[in-house]
This record gives sequence, C-alpha cells and structure tokens, in this order.
Amino acid sequence: MGEARDDPRIFLIEPELRGVIPLDRFHIPTRLKRTVRTDVLEVRIDTAFDAVLDACAAAGPGREDSWINAPIRRLYIALNARGHAHSVECWRDERLVGGLYGGTLGGAFFGESM
Repeated sequence: MGEARDDPRIFLIEPELRGVIPLDRFHIPTRLKRTVRTDVLEVRIDTAFDAVLDACAAAGPGREDSWINAPIRRLYIALNARGHAHSVECWRDERLVGGLYGGTLGGAFFGESM
C-alpha cells in the first residue's frame, strides 16, 4: 500500500490474522435478499474495473487521502488485464453507485478496498 495518494512508494502490511468468510456458511440477511430481488441494483463483475479502483481511491467524508497511489493503481490494472484482479460493481439506472476490487489467488478472493 502507499502511505498517501501522492507517495510513489509501496510497502506491505503483514497482519498476524486475516479474516476469512467461508462461503458454505455465509448468511445473507433477509432484508438484503429482499433489496437484491427488487432489481433496484444490478450487480456486475469486471465491467468497470478502473472506475471502481478510482472511486475507492477518491476522497470522501472522513477520508481526505488514500493508500491507493499511482503504482498500486497500475499494478492492479495489470493484474485485472491478466485475470488476477476483479471488481464487483453495483449499478443503479446505468450509474455506478458502489463496488469493491481485489485480487485472487487459487480459489480465494481478497477484497482490497470498497
């Protein structure tokens, strides 16, 4: 990750523990299921990778800066081109309204930013 958006350096974070969500026991709350079924949002995969990456890096309420710097952006775009990074996008009325991106290794997906 980058120290800041304009920092050209990249460093690694090595946490002792990582969260894993086993999908065989993953529970989707009833209210969320209902929302998904209303067709208010359309979920797409890898149709706007660059836009999701840029939105994740953008400043927002309570976050003036981002760890997603130019080198990380270039690396993830290259990984996406090779099929090793993906975006999950939420669209409403043909407008991107949310999403996340991350990388894959074997059968696992590692969400990086939302």
